[in-house]
Amino acid sequence: MDTITIHTIAIIAFIIWSFPLGLFRSRFRKMVYQTDSWWINVKPVFWEEIKVLFGFHQRTKRAELRLINFYRFYLIVYFAILILILST
Repeated sequence: MDTITIHTIAIIAFIIWSFPLGLFRSRFRKMVYQTDSWWINVKPVFWEEIKVLFGFHQRTKRAELRLINFYRFYLIVYFAILILILST
């Protein structure tokens, strides 16, 4: 029986961590573009998202700040797992 490597664990973590990405991205985009339409999930508009994500466009509502910070944390972990996969 082969041993499980760090690379295999990282790939499994990446797949599991990817499942809720669509839901979190949808919530974030609906907040940024202030819409409840599902159509925003397939539109290729990114500039406003980037401004909000990197703090160039300030939000004042507490719920919006919590969502932005959670999405930042989610993406940081997502990219950290990706870097771990690529480095092993």
